[in-house]
Amino acid sequence: MAVSFAEMVQRRLSRREFLKAGTALAAAAALPGCGKTAPTLAASGKSALTFTEQSAEMTTQLEVPPGYQAQVLLKWGDPLWADGPAFDPQQQSAEKQQLQFGFNNDFIGFLPLPLGSSNSEHGLLVVNHEYTNSATMWPGSPPDTKLDKAQTDTDIVAHGLSVVEIRYQNGQWQQIKNSAYTRRITPLTPMQISGPAAGSSRLKTAISADAVHTLGTYGNCAGGVTPWGTVLTGEENIDAMFAGDYSQSSEYDSLKRFGMEVQPQKSWARHYPRWDLSQQPNESLHMGWIVEIDPYDPNSTPKKRTLLGRFKHEGANVFINADGRVVAYMGDDQKFEYLYKFVSSGRYQPDNRAANLDLLDSGTLYCARFDADGTVDWLPLQFGEGPLQAANGFHSQADVLIDTRKAADLLGATPMDRPEDVEVNPANGAVYVMLTKNADRTDKQLNPVNPRARNKAGQIVELVPPKGDHTQNSFAWELFLLAGRRDDPSTNYHPATAVSSWIACPDNCAFDSQGHLWVTSDGAEDFGIAEGVWATEVSGPDRALMRRFLRAPVGSEVCGPFFTPNDQHFFCSIQHPGSGSSFEQPATRWPDFDATLPPRPAVVVINRPDGKVVGS
Repeated sequence: MAVSFAEMVQRRLSRREFLKAGTALAAAAALPGCGKTAPTLAASGKSALTFTEQSAEMTTQLEVPPGYQAQVLLKWGDPLWADGPAFDPQQQSAEKQQLQFGFNNDFIGFLPLPLGSSNSEHGLLVVNHEYTNSATMWPGSPPDTKLDKAQTDTDIVAHGLSVVEIRYQNGQWQQIKNSAYTRRITPLTPMQISGPAAGSSRLKTAISADAVHTLGTYGNCAGGVTPWGTVLTGEENIDAMFAGDYSQSSEYDSLKRFGMEVQPQKSWARHYPRWDLSQQPNESLHMGWIVEIDPYDPNSTPKKRTLLGRFKHEGANVFINADGRVVAYMGDDQKFEYLYKFVSSGRYQPDNRAANLDLLDSGTLYCARFDADGTVDWLPLQFGEGPLQAANGFHSQADVLIDTRKAADLLGATPMDRPEDVEVNPANGAVYVMLTKNADRTDKQLNPVNPRARNKAGQIVELVPPKGDHTQNSFAWELFLLAGRRDDPSTNYHPATAVSSWIACPDNCAFDSQGHLWVTSDGAEDFGIAEGVWATEVSGPDRALMRRFLRAPVGSEVCGPFFTPNDQHFFCSIQHPGSGSSFEQPATRWPDFDATLPPRPAVVVINRPDGKVVGS
C-alpha cells in the first residue's frame, strides 16, 4: 500500500502533470461559469509580474519593491470619528476603544462608492479585528487571563470589525472621519440568527430567549465581499473566549468537538457569566458562524447565516455560477478539519439587490472528500440523508448545522492540513485552497491531498469544476504547490524560483483581475524567513513560480489581501507586529517607531506613484 501511495503522489507532482494542469486551466477559462476572459499575458509566455523580488531577511520594517509606496492607512487606536479620542496606550478604556480602530486587523474588504460602481478611488473599507495580544497591548504585558475588569471591557470591544469610508486624493488615501458609514461592530452589537438553526431550542440562552436575537461577533478571521455589496466575516477561534467546566451540560459532546476548554485562554469568563461554560454553555453555540454585514446601511442588523454551517470559519468567498446560483467556499481552520461548499437555491439578480440579501438562507451545504484519482466529491450535509439521522443525534437540519463538524465526520470528509482561505480565480474559474500546515499528521494519517507527515510548511490545492460549473458534485484537483524550504525534496517549486522566494505556511490569498494568485503567509518565521506576500501565475510556463512581493516586520503576519477594481491599489493587514515580545521592549515598534508607543497592528495600502497596476 505504501508503495502504490508513493507512486500516486509522484504522479500528481510530476513536472509533466504540473505543466499540463496549467494548460488545461488556460483552456477552461473560456468555459461557462468563469468570471472573466483568460489573461493574455500568461498565455503569451510573458509574465506580467515584473516587480523586483524582496529578500527573505527578517527586519523591523515593512519592505515593498522599488517603484512602490506603502501607506499605513489605519492603526489600532486611531479615532474613527472626527471627535474621537486620540490613541493613548497608557490610558485605554472601553469607551475610547469603541470609537477607535480595533486590534489585530485581519480580513479587508474594499467596497466602491457609490454602491454598484467600480470606483477604485472612493469606497468603504471593512476590516476584521480577530483577537488581541495583551503582551503588546497593555503596559506591564499582563497575561491574557489576568486582565482586570476594566482591561477586559476594553479587550472585548477591541474585537469585531471597523467600517470606514476612504478616498484617494493627491496621491494618498484619506479616511473620511465625518462619514455616515463609519461603524464599529463588536461582541456587544445586536445581531440576528437566520436560516435553519434560527429558533432552535439549543440556541436559547440568557441573552436570547427566542434563539433569533443575539449579541456580537468575535474571533473574526478572514471573510469575503459578495457581488451584492455585503461582507461575510468568519468567526474562527471563538473557543478562546470561553472557559469553565461544562461536563454536566447536555451540549457536552458538541462543545468538546468544537474544542472548548475548561482552562481559560482569556479573561472574559472570569468577569462575565456569558462566557463561563459552567453557567451558560449554550452561549458558545451562538458563535462559529458566517456573519453577513451590510456596510452600505450603518443601521442594518448583521445576520448569522446558519446554513453555512458552524465551525472555525477562516472566511467565505462567493462565486456566481453561470446559472445564477451563488456558490460559497469555506475552510475550517484547524488541524484535520474540512473544506466546505454552499450552493444556493435562489439565483443572483444583478439588478435587484434586495432580492439577493437573503440568498444565503436557502440552499445546500457540502463537505469535501478527496480521492487518489484526482477527483473531489462534494457530500451534502442534509438531515435525514445517510448517517445524518436521529440515531446519530441529529433531529433536524438545525442540529446538522450546529454540529457541522460531527456531520462531516460521519460522511467521511477528508481531514485537511488547516484549510484557510479558499477563493475562486476570476480569470479561469478554478478554486484555490490555502492549507497552512499540520505538524501533527503522522505517516498513518496521510491522504492524497495531504501527502506529507509532520507538515510544517503547508500546500496550495487547485480545484477545477467540470465545464466551469461550480454546482457539480465532483471536481478535479491538483497539488498546485507543496511549500517549504527550497531544497526540501518534498516540495514542487518551479525550477526558476529564486533562492529567497520560497514560501512557507500559505494563509490568505487574493486574485487581481488578470488572475494572478497573491498569497500571504502565517508561520514563515518558524523557517527563519520573513512573513510576506508572494505572487504567481496560475498557467503557462511560469505557473507556480513564486515571487516575493512584500516583506513584513518581524513578529507579524500578513492578512486580508484585497485589490481595488482597477488593480492599482493593494490593501493588506499587518497583524500582531512584534508578537512574542513585550509592551516595553517590543521586537519592533512598527509602524510608528516611537519610543512611547508599542507596535500597532495596521492596514497598509500599496500602489505605484506612476499609476500602473500592482505587480507590474
